[in-house]
Amino acid sequence: MPSGSRRASLVMSRADLDAAKNVNIRRAVDRDAEAMMRLTRDAYQRYVERIGREPAPMVADYTQLCEPACAWVAEHEGRIVGVLVCEWAPDHLLIENVAVHESVRGRGLGIRLLQWAEQQAQAAGVRQVRLYTNAAMHENVAYYPRRGFRETHRTEQDGRRLVFFAKDVEA
Repeated sequence: MPSGSRRASLVMSRADLDAAKNVNIRRAVDRDAEAMMRLTRDAYQRYVERIGREPAPMVADYTQLCEPACAWVAEHEGRIVGVLVCEWAPDHLLIENVAVHESVRGRGLGIRLLQWAEQQAQAAGVRQVRLYTNAAMHENVAYYPRRGFRETHRTEQDGRRLVFFAKDVEA
């Protein structure tokens, strides 16, 4: 691909930005499981070599994750372009997975999904949202503090080096 056309493809048009904003976020249902799995596998594939194995979201059972009603999808024009999987705890909402389709990556959908999780926590009267990422996913380690999350600790679990974050929300 000539460098001029590559540069043009990296520039976001107003339509691209509007498309990312005009998504419908809804609870995931069983029929979404396959699309959620494909999107997540595609989103995390770039990390496999760096980490040395598939990250946990790549091998999750999305049919099972849809059942406890703590998974959401973002749809645009009938296509799933984002996935958010959470787990409730008495004092916080844990984000297990947030993944965005490459066609809308960098256009604010990840931020919208994080904000959605915060809104769900607020509505439930929970005062904190937490998440973690693999330390080798340095893009994520830098991304979350820019979104108001603070690093709380690092640990190793099952051979994975994890970085934990938290963000207080108004209950």
